Amino acid sequence: MPGGESNRTVIYHNPRCSTARTGLQLLRDNGVEPTMVEYLKTAPTRGRLVDMIRDAGIDVRGAVRNKETPYAQLNLADTSDDELLDAMAAYPMLIERPFVVTPKGTRRCRPAHAVREIL
Repeated sequence: MPGGESNRTVIYHNPRCSTARTGLQLLRDNGVEPTMVEYLKTAPTRGRLVDMIRDAGIDVRGAVRNKETPYAQLNLADTSDDELLDAMAAYPMLIERPFVVTPKGTRRCRPAHAVREIL
């Protein structure tokens, strides 16, 4: 992408996640060097989560990791969206990854090639 679009692209990234690494590589292969936010170290705010989920066109449950996280320990299966958002803000490992935000839109890039929809 020419000019300023690269620096307006953000990937909420976990470098240990192969899907996130693939999404990052797809961005780079398309000439985009995104701002990387390691969301486990710098969690998005609750408000930012609301915006990303809405802009991605998914529901809150579609943005939650329910495996290998405190999902079961926190008894989140039957909670409201508001309670899920609070939990995601408090425990960022609950956030499904990666999320990519570009000038053309937001996607939860699982599978990673979903990033192509917003390039």
